[in-house]
Amino acid sequence: MARTVFTNGLVFDGSGSAPAPGEVVVEGDRVTEVRAGWRETHEPDDVIVDATGCTVMPGMIESHCHLTFPSAVGHIDPSFNPPLDVSFFHHIEGLESELARAERNAKILLDHGFTSAYSAGSILPMPVEVILRDKIKAGVVPGPRMRAASMERDNHPVRPDGHVEPDWQGPDACRRWVRDMAAQGYDSVKFLLSNDDVFVPGGSQITQYTAEEAAAAGEQARESGVWLNCHAQSAESVKIAVRSGFRSIYHCTYADEEALDLLESVKDTVFVSPAPGIIYANVYEGEEFGITREVAEKMGSVDALEGMARVYPEIRKRGIRALPGGDYGFPNNPIGRNARDLQLFVDVLGYTPIEMLVAATKLGGELVDFGDLGMLRPGWIADVLVVRGNPAEDLRLLQDTDNLVAIMQNGTFHKTPVPA
Repeated sequence: MARTVFTNGLVFDGSGSAPAPGEVVVEGDRVTEVRAGWRETHEPDDVIVDATGCTVMPGMIESHCHLTFPSAVGHIDPSFNPPLDVSFFHHIEGLESELARAERNAKILLDHGFTSAYSAGSILPMPVEVILRDKIKAGVVPGPRMRAASMERDNHPVRPDGHVEPDWQGPDACRRWVRDMAAQGYDSVKFLLSNDDVFVPGGSQITQYTAEEAAAAGEQARESGVWLNCHAQSAESVKIAVRSGFRSIYHCTYADEEALDLLESVKDTVFVSPAPGIIYANVYEGEEFGITREVAEKMGSVDALEGMARVYPEIRKRGIRALPGGDYGFPNNPIGRNARDLQLFVDVLGYTPIEMLVAATKLGGELVDFGDLGMLRPGWIADVLVVRGNPAEDLRLLQDTDNLVAIMQNGTFHKTPVPA
């Protein structure tokens, strides 16, 4: 089997060390060698990728993915736009068409350098993500290897036709939901532990589940072998999530000192994803879609951005694993712009570029937990990006697909480098 050798460029291995001259050798679907410096000669059968002027790094990992959301780069759907109009849900089509759209989004995300993804929930009461995950794994469609998540479970749902779900609240109902979602094949189950200002004025401070309901969900998740994810903005919802064993906690916008202490106590098992992309887009980039500054304030986005800017420097200081990505799929924040989150962590939340490269690779690999993934090390899965320039000096390079010279997933090129 021919080896692929990436040479003449800088190597960022995901460890946090600065990019340095080196070579990465891939054989089959694995990295076999990472070595300092460049060799003048290679084996006759080696496939040589000349990375002059580039950085070789692991594939990126999206931590808060919504592949069933409709808007992607080149495919903007203004009907799915915060604050959400329930009329959108009247236009949801059948499984086949919704799957086709998710497949389109998955390819776009892979085209933008994300070789793995951890779902933060589907908007659909149908197993689109389970089917998509399995088709990607089988090589039937291109996309990031993924962890599929259930539809987001609200604790007071009203369907567009006005129907209210009976027997929905209570510990037994939460157990039943987790059990049913696990039976459908999801990797994780999503709960809206807090509401959101987009849905209800002051919703971000409304904790929707009791400690008993969340604890029951946690017990069932462990029994069923699935993970729990949650939307949690209020301080109380963050505390309930930690105490109930939720693995990925989204936003944490208004976490107080007690919530931060709890997060720190489980920092080796829990991940947080603030999802600044959609909040920043609502505050600064929404007017084309009717999100004026006044609307952004009413939706809570202005307060949320300020809340994140207060909370996440403390999360960083405490060593809690915070990951980029989230809520891409709206018209002002379409799928494909996901790498922008890395820069927002630097500009808004106080992280460094190197920290964000580690978060998007090594820490993302720990989140998706597919084995040895997210670093360039011998024996690890060969997900490799060749990026023009040095993203450790300018993360914005990752936002332009023209700068992605090559994209390798499982040792196979999704985007083949063009010979010089």
